[in-house]
Amino acid sequence: MHRTASAFALAALIVAADCIAQAQKSGDEVLAENAQVKLTRADYETDLLRVPPEMRAEFAANPRRLTMLLNNLLIDKTLAKEAHDAGLDRDPELARRLALETERFYAQALLAKIDRDAAAEFDAKYNDFLAKAREIYLINKSKYMTPEQISASHILFETGKRGDAAALALAKETRAKVLAGADFNALAKLVSEDPTAKENGGQLGWFVFEKMDPAFSKAAFDLKNVGDVSEPVQSRFGWHIIRLDGRRPSRQMPFEQASKQIMNELKQRYVKDARDAKLEAISQDPNMKVNQAAIDALVVKLPEPPKLTAPAGPAVK
Repeated sequence: MHRTASAFALAALIVAADCIAQAQKSGDEVLAENAQVKLTRADYETDLLRVPPEMRAEFAANPRRLTMLLNNLLIDKTLAKEAHDAGLDRDPELARRLALETERFYAQALLAKIDRDAAAEFDAKYNDFLAKAREIYLINKSKYMTPEQISASHILFETGKRGDAAALALAKETRAKVLAGADFNALAKLVSEDPTAKENGGQLGWFVFEKMDPAFSKAAFDLKNVGDVSEPVQSRFGWHIIRLDGRRPSRQMPFEQASKQIMNELKQRYVKDARDAKLEAISQDPNMKVNQAAIDALVVKLPEPPKLTAPAGPAVK
């Protein structure tokens, strides 16, 4: 039995070692090279860490963008190699600048870790914060309202094709036809210059005020009754006539819906507070020693601009 367990342990070690070797081999895979440097998959994967995790798949799905990234990496590696060969790594000023950039990099890495840790702490206390979110919701119910929405249809005449006056005249003519009994959506399919009108008959569906051009939204939301048709209104797209198809008044958002917004706000604040506390602890450290005289000596005193003198007036006789 002991011998069997040892065999299993040895097999597991062999498998693990093989996995590590495969990963290292994959990382060492050369993607491009020139006479001076090699660009490996590990180089690419390390540089890709600069892209937010949720965007990496989309980034890598674009061949042109991927090629540009790899080309820039190869150029940077080549120039860096030439800089080393030229002895720039031994330049004292460049060494100091590199040290500062390294410190900035580690500072940002630590701040990112503080953010991650704070976010994890928040998630671990999720139920406590959910209770806090419910309190916020009950105290500020008026803040959590769904905005008023309307549904509308429109017919558009572009000014670029025929000029402002001609587009307005067509809008007035079409409105008159609608008021005389013509079917609005059938007319939209025939004459509207909105490219989607042929499929949807000018129907825009439900939208809030902020979604549309301001002039368009004002005219649409000012309509009182379902079926009302606006006077011609000009937006940045041209002249429209608009028909009101429906209205949903603003209403109280249920807690289940509002809680997502509140919890996101609480989490952002929790993470920000953790970061701010760290920065304040450093900047307000009571044991910090400041050489104020040396700092004052850094202030550059610019020469005062010359004073303008009034031109001499005519001589008085």
